[in-house]
Amino acid sequence: MPLDWAPFVEIIRRHQRFLLTTHIRPDGDGLGSMQALAGVLGSLGKEAQRVIASPLPERYISLDPEKRIETFAPPGERWGTAEVVIVLDTGTWNQLGSFGPFLRSLPAAKVVIDHHQTQDDLGALRFVDVTAEATGRLVFEAITALGVPLPVAAANDLFVAVAMDTGWFRHSNATAATFDLEAELVRAGARPDRIYEQLFERSTLPRLKLTGRVLDRLEVTHGGRVAYTEVRLADYQATSAMPQDTEELVNYTLSLAGVKVGLLFMEQPRGGVKVSFRSRSRVDVARLAERFGGGGHRLASGASLETTLEDARQRVLEAVYAAVDAAG
Repeated sequence: MPLDWAPFVEIIRRHQRFLLTTHIRPDGDGLGSMQALAGVLGSLGKEAQRVIASPLPERYISLDPEKRIETFAPPGERWGTAEVVIVLDTGTWNQLGSFGPFLRSLPAAKVVIDHHQTQDDLGALRFVDVTAEATGRLVFEAITALGVPLPVAAANDLFVAVAMDTGWFRHSNATAATFDLEAELVRAGARPDRIYEQLFERSTLPRLKLTGRVLDRLEVTHGGRVAYTEVRLADYQATSAMPQDTEELVNYTLSLAGVKVGLLFMEQPRGGVKVSFRSRSRVDVARLAERFGGGGHRLASGASLETTLEDARQRVLEAVYAAVDAAG
């Protein structure tokens, strides 16, 4: 059933000062959605601050040519005057990082626009559609509901959002409707050729060196049905890479024939281990991730464990093996 955007339109109409955010370690969908909506709010004469609780990945610098995205730092007084906070591409506290406690304390209206099935109660008005291939589609619907012509910059931002969350249209969530939407964005001025060049043909040497380490550690186990690899804390210093450079590296685990579930374990500079899950089978990795305090989609999800790399690897692999066996 299509979402009813009337309450969203009313919130926009009644307020002036907005604060937009997305999840930590932001990807193209979260950033593109945030930038597109912020740009449209600005065209309506609204104040639209945008902040994330982790650094903007080098890969997505082109999405912020005016350097409007700020890095959140507690306690956050400079953002305390917001009347409405709009959270994009997540609905869980753990994905908001240090912004989460600030959001809990802020006496502002809260809105979530998201397509993930895992949701916490953020005390927000929720616009969630798990059938959407990307949050970018929902932001397009929201902008359409506002009755605002789509600016060229927003068209490019939303093209990035949808393209990246469908794996540049190669994942199963890319449907005929996806291509219809992208065609509409191109008609509005999106440039896929330039977007692809910026996202895929301008990799940094540190990211490529980190990729080499990830590939060198790739292991296939459980009868060839599970593949995993890892990023160790020392790798960041050795390669000059950053945690954001790990985006999409988990996809290499599914590039192996016969693999049903792929995993990437990443030691975090702040401590703990982030795990990315991918599935091309009947195994619902969102449910697996939820067992470790995370969540996401049925075929792509993540979780963070406050433990050692060795312990995280053992616990997660045991759960994955059981799920793969149960799925047949």
